[in-house]
Amino acid sequence: MEPDTKELLTAPKRFLLGASLLPRGLALVFARPKLLVLGLIPAVISGVLYLTGLVFLIDFIADLSRSVTWFADGWAEGLRDLVQILAGAGILGVAVLLGILTFTAVTLLIGDPFYERISELVEDRYGGVPGEVEVGFWRSLLRGLGDSIRLIVLSALIGIPLFVAGFLPVVGQTVVPVIGGAVGGWLLAVELTGVPFQRRGQRLRQRRAVLAKHRAQALGFGVAVFCAFLIPLGAILLMPAAIAGATLLSRQVLGQPITQIREPLTR
Repeated sequence: MEPDTKELLTAPKRFLLGASLLPRGLALVFARPKLLVLGLIPAVISGVLYLTGLVFLIDFIADLSRSVTWFADGWAEGLRDLVQILAGAGILGVAVLLGILTFTAVTLLIGDPFYERISELVEDRYGGVPGEVEVGFWRSLLRGLGDSIRLIVLSALIGIPLFVAGFLPVVGQTVVPVIGGAVGGWLLAVELTGVPFQRRGQRLRQRRAVLAKHRAQALGFGVAVFCAFLIPLGAILLMPAAIAGATLLSRQVLGQPITQIREPLTR
């Protein structure tokens, strides 16, 4: 049964409502396995690139950890080794966080035609887009590239302070991961809703403003995607579902129905 979003819902309920859009997106994509396979192609390409980078990072992690803990060179061996291990763990942690945040932007650029098709079919299933704005391929690509670069830079600016804060005792192991998940979820929600908002002629600034008015719902969806992407291969396997869920989120926050009207996904 379709939830009535016009009711006065509490923030936790809106958060859960947003989180429920990811499994709904997964169900929509599984309704057409061929589309699911096409949607996986750009995610697999990005996954190979990021996995290669991670392998290189792990290979050089010992050297990097020694470089960032130069101040401990004269300490007792046991304490120095402990600091280096913590530094290595911190570097890997921030690399994973930045990887999750930037993976989506890079994959969206690589797979723009695939994800545009998934989003379009989801929109058609629920009544289409009144007054849809036709954007040419190159214009859409340039817009997406610009938005992705801004989001990647923002991710780096947020990720670096979180990396430093991760070294704080207790706080770094409790509060910082929660903040990282919330920030990561918000950025993912903004990134993934790019295609449906562009279809309506709305750019990144407008997208952020609309999502900010529905912050709990957007965070619910984004955090669900963030947690799913933490699962090994989750970012690759669930990217098409995340696109479908983001399309549903976009329709909801823009006041459009997500009650099924027709079945284009089975064509």
